[in-house]
Amino acid sequence: MRTLYYNGKLFTADPDRLWASSMVVEDRRITWVGNRPFQDVSLRENLPERRIDLKGRFVAPGFIDSHMHLLGYGKLLEEVSLAGHTNSPEEVCLTVKKFIEEKNISERTWVCGRGWNQDYFQGEKRYLDRRDLDKISQKHPIFLTRACGHLASANTLAMKLAGIGRDTKQPKDGKFWVDGEGEPLGIFEENAICMVKNAIPMASLEEVKDYICRACRKLNSFGITSVHSDDFLSLPQVGYETVLKAYRELEQEGRLTIKVYEQCQFENMEQLKEFVSKGYYTGAGTDYVKIGPQKIIGDGSLGARTALLESPYEDAPHTCGMGIFTQEQLDEMISYGHSHGMQTAVHAIGDGIMEKVVRAYEKALTELPKHDHRHGIVHCQITTEKLLEKFRELGLHGYIQTIFLDYDSKIVESRVGKKRAVKTYQFKTLLDMGCSISNGSDCPVETPEVMKGIQCAVTRASLDGTRTFLPEQALTLEQALFSYTAMGAWAAFEEEEKGMLKAGMAADFAVLDRDITKIPDSELGQVRTVGTFLDGRCVYGREFLG
Repeated sequence: MRTLYYNGKLFTADPDRLWASSMVVEDRRITWVGNRPFQDVSLRENLPERRIDLKGRFVAPGFIDSHMHLLGYGKLLEEVSLAGHTNSPEEVCLTVKKFIEEKNISERTWVCGRGWNQDYFQGEKRYLDRRDLDKISQKHPIFLTRACGHLASANTLAMKLAGIGRDTKQPKDGKFWVDGEGEPLGIFEENAICMVKNAIPMASLEEVKDYICRACRKLNSFGITSVHSDDFLSLPQVGYETVLKAYRELEQEGRLTIKVYEQCQFENMEQLKEFVSKGYYTGAGTDYVKIGPQKIIGDGSLGARTALLESPYEDAPHTCGMGIFTQEQLDEMISYGHSHGMQTAVHAIGDGIMEKVVRAYEKALTELPKHDHRHGIVHCQITTEKLLEKFRELGLHGYIQTIFLDYDSKIVESRVGKKRAVKTYQFKTLLDMGCSISNGSDCPVETPEVMKGIQCAVTRASLDGTRTFLPEQALTLEQALFSYTAMGAWAAFEEEEKGMLKAGMAADFAVLDRDITKIPDSELGQVRTVGTFLDGRCVYGREFLG
């Protein structure tokens, strides 16, 4: 059925026609975009019978979150969420204890949660350890991941079930803390987290599908229609074939309401080679489930002080953070992927790891020149002038998360010092240099609410407005919208398919409750989605059509 949407404020993300008031959708595609449809010569004799008055509402291409963890988000939605409950270790423990009681969770059943952040604790800003979690319960294995996902805490029973004790050896590329007697404290960093996670019972295929559906519904409510999602290592013992099977079955059943560009994370070179040997490559798949880049975790997080810096942390001079792979390993993985049809995206927060990643990209591109590679760096937070110039020189894509400014504006100067801080989170500079960037949330690290990310992008301030960080790096509203639409599509080689409201494009779009060009920037985060459409099908907010 042909449908005319009219009397709106359409941001098309099409440079040839950036704004419009109306569009026509037919057979999953946009067929016409323009103004004054009832007077338009091309439509006058064949106006669609179905007509939706947008009543001045703002319409954008379906939002694209270019880096998140959809499956992990879906799992978290059934666990205990600690975001907003981190004023103290006692509050965290009380929240978990209440969760166990309300859900009537049986003994020896795992209790998992995420979102605590010691930087928000009143008083001593310390990590949670087994002594805190043992106060919640000694009859339930408890595992609580810090907001960043790069540090986690476990109680005594959880460690016992995971086989972790005084004689347990430290893992490679990770660390668990011990006390003066050599007993594990229940604090796990980076790859050591898997020592506990792998003891959690494996989810079934149907449970995986349920997690995905739960996350999709929530993402649709924020106007999101596509994601670049890192899922392969989200669930303990659940392999990538199961993850891909779950997505494919949901697509076939008509229940997948998010288009997924999978960021394929592997723990080592052998796994990557096995994946490629099965015929997988970037771009393989369908419009709904497509193989994206190989994803490499280069370092940790700034909040947990595990991001790899060139020089020590200002507030922890005993450490520079932690790199996950050596230079040789990065060289090998990136070059192999580059030569076997795999785009690459590397998680790199600190300048120390970015130096290594840039060298690995430069080596791969020297050995096998490729102009349109679209390799990139995820986060790219602690940068230097030299690193920014390498972005431009090598044509690297920046997967940014402006929503990070809500929290990171609180800690960045204390972590790296004022002198280094002035060259961090340089998102406008990257654009001014001609580099490409796309926006995302790293959900569940941060909220996937797009309008909150856009608010942070244009204000460079925390959501409550109490902290502003390098305001000269603020994006314009149009640039922020581009970063969540057309540039997300470009990063996935899909710029001819979606990301714009343009004739021939997929009818993926979001309708907001007000015209965001007419409100203060500080109110952008309060804007709500009233309708989300995927291939012309309403997947959220049908009531607004009445």
